[in-house]
This record gives sequence, C-alpha cells and structure tokens, in this order.
Amino acid sequence: MELHMRLKIIGTGSYLPEKIATNDHMAQLVETNDEWISTRTGIKQRHLVSSSEENTTYMAIQAAKKALADSGLQAEDIDVILVATVSSDYVTPSTACMVQKELGASHAVSFDINAACAGFLFGLNTVDAYFRCGVYQTALIIGVETLSKIVDWSDRSTCVLFGDGAGAVIAKADESGMIACLQGSDGTHAEVLSCKARSNNNPYISTDKNLDYVFMNGQEVFKFAVRKVPECLNLLLEQANLTLEDVDYYLLHQANYRILTSIAKKLHLPMDKFPSNVDRCGNTSAASIPILLDELNHEGVLKEGSILFLSGFGAGLTWGAALLKW
Repeated sequence: MELHMRLKIIGTGSYLPEKIATNDHMAQLVETNDEWISTRTGIKQRHLVSSSEENTTYMAIQAAKKALADSGLQAEDIDVILVATVSSDYVTPSTACMVQKELGASHAVSFDINAACAGFLFGLNTVDAYFRCGVYQTALIIGVETLSKIVDWSDRSTCVLFGDGAGAVIAKADESGMIACLQGSDGTHAEVLSCKARSNNNPYISTDKNLDYVFMNGQEVFKFAVRKVPECLNLLLEQANLTLEDVDYYLLHQANYRILTSIAKKLHLPMDKFPSNVDRCGNTSAASIPILLDELNHEGVLKEGSILFLSGFGAGLTWGAALLKW
C-alpha cells in the first residue's frame, strides 16, 4: 500500500438511550432549575441508561452495527477496532474486544483508548497513522460513555452536565479524507478534571473504600478549551494551506454551549458553522463528536467534499484536532 493513504470516513452510526432526563427532572434531584442550567450550559436534557443491560458495551455495539450498515462493509472486513471511553464495564477485557466478539469481527485487532473528551480524536489520529504506515486498511472507531455511573448525583455542579451515548465511524485508507491532525497532553493540570479508580484493597494498605466521582473545575476547563481549540485550528490550517473560510463546519466536543459561542466569537465566525446537539444530549465525553457527526451525516448536512474541523478537549488535560474532507 502507498504510504500517502489517509483516513476517510465511509459510515457513521450512533446510539442514545431512550430515557430522557430534562432539566426539570434534574431539579427534582438537586437544588437547581431549568433556567440556571440552560443559561450556563445550553443543556435542556440528557439521555441516561435505564437498565443494567444498557451499558457501555451495549451502546458501543449498537452504534457500531449502524455504522457498519451505513458503510456497506461486513464485520470481517474490519482490521482494527478502537474504542474511546473512560467508563468501560470491565477493567479487562477492553470494550473493543467485547464489540469484536458481538460483531464477529474476527480479523480485527481491538483495544481501548482513554483520553476522555478528546478520546475520539485520539482514535481518529491513531487510525490515520496506521493507514499512513500501511499497517491496516479498514477501522471501526467508537466513542462511548456511560457517564451516569461515575457522576455524583448529589453534586449539582456536575450531575446536570453529563449524558450517556455512543457514536461510531467506519474508516478506510484512501487518497483523500484526513488532511491534517494533531493531539496533545498536559498532565501538569490533571487535577482540573478527574475521577479516581477504585481503591487498592490488598491486606497491607489501609484505604478509604468510598467510591470516587467526577470532579471538574469548570472555569479552568472553559479557559483551556477557549484557548486551545483556536490554537489547534490555526496550526492545522497553516499545515494544510487553508483558511477559516475554507472550512464548512466546525464540529467541537459538545461540553457546553457557552464554550462553543466563545470560540466562534474569538474566531469571528457565525454560529451556523458550529453544529451542536448539547441542548439535547448534554456532555457525552468521547461520544459527543461521533454522535454529532452521525446526526449531520444522516440529516444530509455533510456533502461530499465538505471540509470539517473536529476538535476534542478534556481530562488529562488532553486535546485533539483534525481537518478532514468528507
């Protein structure tokens, strides 16, 4: 295979739990109200799993099946399955291996990646690197989260923000598609957004057995996103010899509508260039961009040849971005 092959998305799929929790539902759980949540986040509702069977693995499988059907490929055509998530059902095996088993993708190397809200971009960029090297030719990339299981439902500053869901894409190695991409990390700010793993219970360690939940310094995340996304965009535009006007749509991680409007304002761009579903889905971390991508694909918004800028940002701190041609 030629070494100039890049990632091209040929199919999309998504899954959202049927259960919808509105802001009024949130007001029954914690001291808050619709106006408070809406004005600060743009979120009106979020989807939440409502049974033990409807978990991270299940949602990933449903999104994957839809993406496969959309692509026209069969499961045995897939060379690699990469799942971006921070909310796996198992410590091991990986969610990707569970997806592989259910799909019957017997030839696929399968593994998970943990980069929080930037996870889907890390997945795209990793697969693009595989394609450029000629290692693999087809991939299934999934972003999936059951954030409702790691959220403190008594903490009104975080529980109103997050939702559950999954998005998936099928990608193939092609001469067009990915134009330029980047990713980065800054562990010196790890404390800004975090969730601890379970405690060690070996007989020589005395630890607090209380479960830990998502902690977020919202102001710091806001400042980080509004600074980092334009930086990434400018770097990629320069690499690709493109301008802001060449980009048809800016698909950003759906964390908070105020982040989107602040970035658009900073770039002097209209909001109709920034599709959003945060009002309906809340923050679904690694799943947010592929869910939005699937919605736009099936609504017919994305046309062949459209130039897209994708960017995710989150815990780590981590960030990823890509310019690609639809």
